[in-house]
Amino acid sequence: MSQSWMIASGKGGVGKSTVTAALGISLAQRSIQCCCVDTDIGLRNLDMLMGMQNSVVYDLMDVAQKNCKLKLATLAHPTYMQLSLLPAAQLGSVTDISTDDMKRIVRKLKKHAAYVLLDAPAGVERGLQNLLPASDQAIIVTTPDDVAIRDAERLINLMDQKKAPRPMLIVNRVIPEMVTRGDMYSPQIVANTLDIPLLGYIPDDRTVIASLNNHSTFMDVKCPAHDAIDRIAQRFLGEFIPMSTFAKKRFFFSRKTY
Repeated sequence: MSQSWMIASGKGGVGKSTVTAALGISLAQRSIQCCCVDTDIGLRNLDMLMGMQNSVVYDLMDVAQKNCKLKLATLAHPTYMQLSLLPAAQLGSVTDISTDDMKRIVRKLKKHAAYVLLDAPAGVERGLQNLLPASDQAIIVTTPDDVAIRDAERLINLMDQKKAPRPMLIVNRVIPEMVTRGDMYSPQIVANTLDIPLLGYIPDDRTVIASLNNHSTFMDVKCPAHDAIDRIAQRFLGEFIPMSTFAKKRFFFSRKTY
């Protein structure tokens, strides 16, 4: 049965859109039909993260206002045949699209895709609230710092008020060495703080930045972030993949300095 997943964050800049694109690609690599939807009206960027910025003609707003049919606005990925994109509009605002519009569009997309990944606007305003009734499940993306965690907590509280299903968590930009030293929260501590299940974490990886600058995807490169997304995709599909632990390093030979 097809499912729609809202991928959200309380705070902007934590890598939510990057996670959406990478997870969509990872599912498509497993021959699973997946559609990514950019719902951040006025701030379209998912097309660039998927290397499809030159293919956009129609967008989510056109479909909502019935200026074109859904199939004309939904773009097939040039490399991954199982992956498609419904881009956001660069003009307009969230007030131009209603909750009923989103429910109607998502319902149609689910007829053709096993998973619909809804890249939500950051924050807890109307743009995100429009998505809640159209979402079967949700993933929250955060970084392991107090500001992002606090904003994620506010988002979870809103979802609880709306009677939405309890979300899962992805912690982005984790630096294992800092976690080991105690200078950064571990992903499990973040999950415990937010009281939601941990789907996985993504290490801080320069390959991701290089790929973004080249308008390509790090999912085409063997790197730590690629491996992390693959493990997250496996858990997302219900497989049991143990979570990595952060053990303190032991040094058998050391020189004491004074």
